Amino acid sequence: MTRRTIPLNTIDSFLVTARHLNLTRAAKELCLTQGAVSRKIATLEAWLGFAVFERHARGLHLTHQGCALLPELQSAYENLLDVTDRACRKASVIRLKAPTCAMRWLVPKIVELEHSAPDIQIVLTTTIEHGINFKNEPYDAAIVFGPHAKSGTLLFEETLTPVISESLLHKEESAEDALQRLTFLHPTRDRTDWSLWLAGDPALRPAMSKNQHFDTMDLAISAAIQGFGIAIADETLVAEDLRMGRLVRPFSHSVKTGASYRLCVRQGSENTAGLAAFCTSLLNIS
Repeated sequence: MTRRTIPLNTIDSFLVTARHLNLTRAAKELCLTQGAVSRKIATLEAWLGFAVFERHARGLHLTHQGCALLPELQSAYENLLDVTDRACRKASVIRLKAPTCAMRWLVPKIVELEHSAPDIQIVLTTTIEHGINFKNEPYDAAIVFGPHAKSGTLLFEETLTPVISESLLHKEESAEDALQRLTFLHPTRDRTDWSLWLAGDPALRPAMSKNQHFDTMDLAISAAIQGFGIAIADETLVAEDLRMGRLVRPFSHSVKTGASYRLCVRQGSENTAGLAAFCTSLLNIS
């Protein structure tokens, strides 16, 4: 047995099948037939000299030797992928994952950064997910959001305030009276954000008879800009809209939710060319 005879093309089939313990799902992920996956695993088992799976009527189980092999082989395979991935990527290309709710704040920052540092290119992926698992996701950095987010560097804390298109406000009525007739735009499928803000002023008891619910805060803000109703939004996310007059704040008070936006970087990548400059620039212009 020599290094040259190691069937490297069978390793991914073993790892994917070990994760699913189901040949049908493994074949689908690998874009192979079940028979092809089975043959690859058989080739690996023949080379190893022992079985890595036990076949049962209800599916597959790792053998004792398969269980022992899996973690080290998984780690070695991930290291191989990381090495080849870094070799193929330009040092100035930064893969960034961010939740869609942060786009109103983030996109202008990226534009400003790329103008000031044209050698840095941000490849942005948006998601409705608020977390990041660098072990399983191919990103150099990510913006995460949540009430329990503690990792990474703080960008800003979520602070809620109502915002509305000025065209919806009548000069002859107070902001409190306006709440009784306006459509409430909710950034989630429940009324948590509005309820939290209203709790800060017990004198306000709007009927909330008309409501529209959105999947993200960004969608609710966009609807408010178009005059659909009054939205509850994060102060930082709508700062530019307020400055440009696209929205106004009918009430002065705001409330912190305990959630925050944070910048996280893949461990070991902090000194990658361009990434440190990106982090510093993003923090400086936030």
